[in-house]
Amino acid sequence: MCIFCKIVAGEIPSNKVLENEEFLAFHDINPKAPIHILIIPKHHVENFQSATPELMAKMTPFIQEVAKVLELDKTGYRLITNNGKDGGQEVMHLHFHMLGGAPLKWPYQAIEDVAKKNL
Repeated sequence: MCIFCKIVAGEIPSNKVLENEEFLAFHDINPKAPIHILIIPKHHVENFQSATPELMAKMTPFIQEVAKVLELDKTGYRLITNNGKDGGQEVMHLHFHMLGGAPLKWPYQAIEDVAKKNL
């Protein structure tokens, strides 16, 4: 059982923001912004590529509600999902990162950009 499934099952505690029958939103234990929330389906879905259109149609309004609860809908936020190993996915359970609470910069650099700098 993956760590997110254990959180859903109540085996691992979490600081919940919002929950319904299908989805759960909780604070990340290693935040990358003043507000860093993880949003997951309660049933195990490995990644975004495995998600059905029906799941995403239900998940979208839940994500929007999380933003409203945190009042990020007023100030703005970043929504990220990593898909697969090369995409940076560490927990193989579909999840979205919602980051906000301050102006955010984009720290991303492609591997090619790093390689060019080192030439």
